Amino acid sequence: MSAISTLTSDAVELQPFQADDVTRHIKEIPKGVQMIQAPAFWEKGKYGKGVKIAVLDTGCDKDHPDLKDRITGGWNFTDDDGGTKESYKDYNGHGTHVAGTIAATKNDKGVVGVAPEADLLILKVLNRKGSGRPEWIAEAIDYAIKQQVQIINMSFSAGAGHDGMHEAIKRAVGEGIIVVCAAGNSDRNEKRYPAAYNECTSVGAVDFSGEHAELLTKNNEVDLTAPGVNVLSCYPLDLVPDRNEPYKVISGTSMSSPHVAGALALVLNYYQSESQFNRKLTEDELYAQIVRCTLPLGSSKAAEGNGLLFLTAPELLAEYWRNNKPDLNSYS
Repeated sequence: MSAISTLTSDAVELQPFQADDVTRHIKEIPKGVQMIQAPAFWEKGKYGKGVKIAVLDTGCDKDHPDLKDRITGGWNFTDDDGGTKESYKDYNGHGTHVAGTIAATKNDKGVVGVAPEADLLILKVLNRKGSGRPEWIAEAIDYAIKQQVQIINMSFSAGAGHDGMHEAIKRAVGEGIIVVCAAGNSDRNEKRYPAAYNECTSVGAVDFSGEHAELLTKNNEVDLTAPGVNVLSCYPLDLVPDRNEPYKVISGTSMSSPHVAGALALVLNYYQSESQFNRKLTEDELYAQIVRCTLPLGSSKAAEGNGLLFLTAPELLAEYWRNNKPDLNSYS
């Protein structure tokens, strides 16, 4: 299972998660990226170029071959490396995995992320032990605002909120930034934070058959769901048995949230283009567009929200309309 965190007034802690080694050569588009129809969306010519996404996590391996061209900068808010701000190295692995799902480069090797031309701003808020403070998270959000990101991803969840973090999230949303969060892995009906804040876009997890993950936290704040079971992505070169294959497989809503963050970059690219709205979208409008790209799975709303992220859903609905015009005389 993937990382679960607990948040008190004093600390944020990532509980241990299982990361399975990859023993085969990797050159593929991961199943989760395929499942949400990202490759079909790429046919529109939109790969997330010019969109800046802040990844608040355990840092990232800036030398990873699939990520080094995507990372535009980073900052350390933790006590790792003596608190050196410029050092955002990932000693844990979680953050590199999340970053890979969002935007691993399409370079004909390794894995490909959902938005393979998006820019990543790595904001390290959890140290090598997966531990941090909510004040670090709030500070990182404010830093992301100053750096003019359009999307923030936070793949951690907690059992209690924190006023300072919540206020920072409100400031981000007020600046038009959409904040994507993992719903949580508690396997219970409860509120987990920051996903449970109404200002955040909360993401649940399904497996590749569309069944909701057994570990999923369920509540009435889940907005949509995405692949989160046995997700293949990048891993730090120093934390794998073979540096030529720096990838691992992990499960959890920590893995589903970055699918949505990457998809938002694609959607933002497309709907702000000249052929569509031809203007900057507000946070509310961007949220509305990503919700349009969902399919109901027939599960409870507490588990799936608006449904499974499926980027070609609007086209499917348009095709259905063309082929199934309503009989307007049937109720006369």
